[in-house]
Amino acid sequence: MQTRKLGNSGLEVSALGFGCMGLNFSYGHSISPDESVKLLHRAVESGITFFDTAEVYGPYTNEEIVGAALKPFRDKVVIATKFGFNIQDGKMAGTNSTPEQIRKAVLGSLKRLGTDYIDLLYQHRVDPNVPIEEVAGTVKELIKEGKVKYFGLSEAGSETIRRAHAVQPVSALQSEYSLWFRRPEREIIPLLEELNIGLVPYSPLGKGFLTGAFDEKTELAANDFRQNSPRFAAEVRAQNLSFVNLLKDFAAQKKATPAQIALAWLLAQKPWITPIPGTTKIHRLEENIGSVSVNLSAAEISEITAEADKLEVAGGRYTEAIEKTTGL
Repeated sequence: MQTRKLGNSGLEVSALGFGCMGLNFSYGHSISPDESVKLLHRAVESGITFFDTAEVYGPYTNEEIVGAALKPFRDKVVIATKFGFNIQDGKMAGTNSTPEQIRKAVLGSLKRLGTDYIDLLYQHRVDPNVPIEEVAGTVKELIKEGKVKYFGLSEAGSETIRRAHAVQPVSALQSEYSLWFRRPEREIIPLLEELNIGLVPYSPLGKGFLTGAFDEKTELAANDFRQNSPRFAAEVRAQNLSFVNLLKDFAAQKKATPAQIALAWLLAQKPWITPIPGTTKIHRLEENIGSVSVNLSAAEISEITAEADKLEVAGGRYTEAIEKTTGL
């Protein structure tokens, strides 16, 4: 597995990471802790060194699963987790990035992960009630104390990124980015290049849509968080499948899968982009890893991009209320 550097502070990770959220959270189904351990071990054995979790995934239980699974490889892997929400009665209850809450979250994450340091600590969502300078300053203190190694932001806007970076260098921004959601190309990616900050795209496969696993008749479980994504609505799927058909055409030419082309396209955008697709299936894990070996020429990348430019996504990625919590 190739590696990539995020930021200029020395954070080096596998070209492809692993998003752990779906192991037991959000997608309407989960796998057992034993199955999760088996899957994460296979990921490590396959060369993945970068694993993403958060205290709100569960809440809390995802970190416990990840910590237990990666304990034998702790010195060989990079674990990213996140703070930034109140958690009440087992649910997220608004943003909270006060210094006291950040420290409380970090101590909890360290315990659940079974480690004495967090490699990459993200602010999960920007808190409009706490100046970002205060947030960055608190993480800077945690880095000096050895509890955290690197600082990251998630779904932050350009002004927030710049202000935070001036206090404590930001190594990585985690934001949604895929052939299906390209808004970061407008302002965020140029800014990251200017400041030498890495990009960690979550949902690089469009929350599974770009794999080709969906059609107009696919039904989502009642507790599947994609129920809150207008672009998954049955009435717009036919239009959105145009993106999948584009990927299928290129996949046939390259003897690959649509998912592999989607990931290879992302990897080709910048050498400091590391996607974190998630899965609960070993064969999907192996498929994703295969994307690193798919070589797209500059002409092919341009052609995919140009063809995607002709298509229009139907529906927002989130409901309007959820979208307002992001900075993009």
